[in-house]
Amino acid sequence: MFDSRQRVIVFVFILVAFTMLARLFYMQVIDDSYKEAAANISLQRIVEYPYRGIIYDRKGRICVYNVPVYDVMVLPKEVKKNMDTLRFCSLFTITKEEFIKTMTAARTYSKVKPSPFIKQLSHTEFARIQDQLIDFPGFFISPRTVRGYDHPSMGVALGYIGEISAGKLDKLKAEGNNYYRSGDYIGIAGLENFYEEQLRGKRGVKFMMVDVNGIQKGHYKDGVFDTAAIRGENLHTSVDLELQKFGEELMINKKGSIICIDPKTGEILAMVSSPTYDPNLLRGREFSKNYMALQRDPLKPLFNRALMAPYPPGSIFKTLQALTALQEGVMDSNMTWPCVQDVVHCHPHPNPCNLRQSIQWSCNPYYLQVYRRIINQHVSGNTFLDTRIGYDKWHQYISSFGIGKKLGIDMPSEKKGILRTIAYYDRIYGEKHWKYSNVYSLSIGQGELGLSPLHMANMACILANRGYYYTPHFVRKIGDKGQPLPQYLERHQTMIRPEHFEAIVTGMKWAVLQGTVWSQARMKTVEICGKTGTAQNPHGKDHSIFICFAPKDNPKIAVATVVENSGFGGFVAAPIATLMVEKYLNDTISRQNLYKHMLTRDFIHKDTTEDGKGREAGKNH
Repeated sequence: MFDSRQRVIVFVFILVAFTMLARLFYMQVIDDSYKEAAANISLQRIVEYPYRGIIYDRKGRICVYNVPVYDVMVLPKEVKKNMDTLRFCSLFTITKEEFIKTMTAARTYSKVKPSPFIKQLSHTEFARIQDQLIDFPGFFISPRTVRGYDHPSMGVALGYIGEISAGKLDKLKAEGNNYYRSGDYIGIAGLENFYEEQLRGKRGVKFMMVDVNGIQKGHYKDGVFDTAAIRGENLHTSVDLELQKFGEELMINKKGSIICIDPKTGEILAMVSSPTYDPNLLRGREFSKNYMALQRDPLKPLFNRALMAPYPPGSIFKTLQALTALQEGVMDSNMTWPCVQDVVHCHPHPNPCNLRQSIQWSCNPYYLQVYRRIINQHVSGNTFLDTRIGYDKWHQYISSFGIGKKLGIDMPSEKKGILRTIAYYDRIYGEKHWKYSNVYSLSIGQGELGLSPLHMANMACILANRGYYYTPHFVRKIGDKGQPLPQYLERHQTMIRPEHFEAIVTGMKWAVLQGTVWSQARMKTVEICGKTGTAQNPHGKDHSIFICFAPKDNPKIAVATVVENSGFGGFVAAPIATLMVEKYLNDTISRQNLYKHMLTRDFIHKDTTEDGKGREAGKNH
């Protein structure tokens, strides 16, 4: 017989055996989950991409929306070795070489993680293949969205989204941003880029049980580990889409820019960079091909001239020279000078001029004298030192208008333009070896000076406001009940006292009524204050420039227009700008002959109209 110790050992063995048998019985007979697990080979982690925020114009019209597309994803470890590759390639209209290349890349990335195999199938394409995809284990569909547009406008302003590059992904990870994965879409240009964080939303994830045939059998653990995607914030912009379309129409066959701003708020009403492109080109499966075509286009439609092109401002800059001189007390509004053309040329006008008339008729010699008085105030008795002191003061005044620095618009790629420091001239001429005669071309907006059209439009806002501005911006509301970013609510004051603006504004009014602006560009119903500019261009015909605001009192719109290689500012830029004013304020165009005339002007191919030759005597006016 067994002693007590042996009985204990036997009992333990029997107990263990019974426990194991009971567990096996439970797993095989009672608990169905283990049967289900046996019939399935994996869990599938599927990323759910959020809907990107919609972009609206100021009147609630949709500028950008979302269009569903479908990516074919592959999980290499689940792909059968003997799959019907020929049928698969035929189904998706790809070559065997493309199949091998993409599959090799997917396996290199990861055999156990899904990666895109065929991107952005349309609704129609998805409907055609969805019932047949079941025959190819390891392949499944991941819904995505791309951007959609019902119009061909605002391409440069809106920007575009695209698949994140490896370099960008590495850079973000180095900065501690781990949100993005390979294959994700990201805003690359324009508003899509600047407001990426607000627009993108937050992606979710779901875990699906998949059988050996690749068929989804439901959510793992009833979805307890799933997270829902959160859609991005909508953007409500200040753009008037109809005004934007009108501006783009006026700039057909012209290189340059139009910017319209509400001076009271800094809200951008329209921004045209011409030539432009249809934003529909940079979406869907044709993105890469279309992008390369746009990039190779010699007219550079992807280049945002409104923010990035520095132009000599020409005579519009005289307004700032006059304001600086008034603030410094080196002249008053009644001071007159004769139009002596021994240094710079001018065009016929009443002679001599006072300040108002100098703006009205854009007298070049007048501003040689104005600038000389700013620069040479005879503080030290040494000409070179006096120039240095005067230039430093002048630089501070001009900088207070936002010139020579980035204004901070809510778009990437803004350039600061050109406003040279004392150090620059020291390098060119040697310290204390330069004087007024080396920099006098700045007096009429030429020389070492470059303003983007955005800077020019901001100048018009400052003149309209009599001394201050709000940073130009597109988005007036983030989210349906939000506000703009805080920096766009901040008021910026120039160094010029408000009372000095009245003489300049009056001169701008008369420049339009009976001055350098072409008579056909004038409006009878709206009091427009404007200033023409004809900027010399060493590479060809002069650039036509015009800034304005309207009405004179309580202004509602400020405009800057630049048309490259088109001659006198009063003949080309001014008519375009005043048509924009009329469209915005009256929502109609009464000057149909002017409108049709400006549509026919072609400064890219060949302008054959009579006044397309410009007026050589009017340079810088």
